[in-house]
Amino acid sequence: MIRIGAVIVLVTVIAAIAAPWVVPYDPASQELWLRLDRPSVAHPFGLDELGRDIFSRVLAGARISLLVGLTVVSISSFVGILLGSVAGYFGGWIDDVISRAIDVLLAFPGILLAIALVAVLGPNLTNVVMALSFIGWVGYARVVRGQVLKARELEFVQAARALGAGTPRILLRHVIPTAMPAVMVQATLGMAGAILAEASLSFLGLGVQPPTPSWGTMLNGGRLHLLDAPHLTIFPGAAIAALVLGFNFLGDGLRDELDPKRYRA
Repeated sequence: MIRIGAVIVLVTVIAAIAAPWVVPYDPASQELWLRLDRPSVAHPFGLDELGRDIFSRVLAGARISLLVGLTVVSISSFVGILLGSVAGYFGGWIDDVISRAIDVLLAFPGILLAIALVAVLGPNLTNVVMALSFIGWVGYARVVRGQVLKARELEFVQAARALGAGTPRILLRHVIPTAMPAVMVQATLGMAGAILAEASLSFLGLGVQPPTPSWGTMLNGGRLHLLDAPHLTIFPGAAIAALVLGFNFLGDGLRDELDPKRYRA
């Protein structure tokens, strides 16, 4: 499972990086006289309603999806690790405040909260990243808090505290590293969630705005031609499904590989 997921993700990353040099056509160039043309040798994925090459736009859209996913995961994991480690290590009223904030955010469906935030801030890529990061840190904070609650009672952490090590050193050198395997799994699954959420927001017109290619906007544009030109939705939809499935496979595989119970006699 982990190998299949890694191959899918690696192929997508390479294709996204190499897109500017390998795409056969400009993603924004139009051939209106060939609009809705079906897949052919010249256009492997066909043309959309404006005569734009779908293969070129799918590759260009991969860059947007991976950029959003990586940025959201980076911001969310940083905030989640910071708040989760502070809550788990210090406890008391600090833990209560952070835990109640987590509970409040978890009370709302994530995608609905993201839609509300983007609707208020305005539909663009930056606001999509901000909205997804605002709700994305919660999962990391819960995972890290639970790991830190266990790690702070371990003997080597108590020994470091007895030797006079400061709190920042204990957290950075001894406590937080124990939570990193769980954070890696969460980040991999979070990439899949962020990519799917960005596609959903773009499909609703709240994400990446045309003419910038995005898998979600491509699906939105193709829904009016499901019968006469199904290739408009098949290829971007397959790209979303494959990449999300790849990250889910990778995350599940990492979770199994990093499970301590796996190595017990």
